[in-house]
Amino acid sequence: MPIVVRIDVELAKRKMSVGEFAERVGLTPANVAVLKNGRAKAVRFSTLEAMCRVLECQPGDLLEFVPEEVAEEAS
Repeated sequence: MPIVVRIDVELAKRKMSVGEFAERVGLTPANVAVLKNGRAKAVRFSTLEAMCRVLECQPGDLLEFVPEEVAEEAS
């Protein structure tokens, strides 16, 4: 999928656990895992806003577009 979710990078920068992040955003740890692993098909703007607020970042810090050709070459 051409959209890559970089939540793990932002969590590592802040030394924040998935559990703490999930609680502060208002998600279950299982839903955070779905987002982190790229299995989510959609993200609500309200959820994206909450994630950005908690991590003090911009949406572009959490989501990255990687063209499929580049992703295939990296594999």
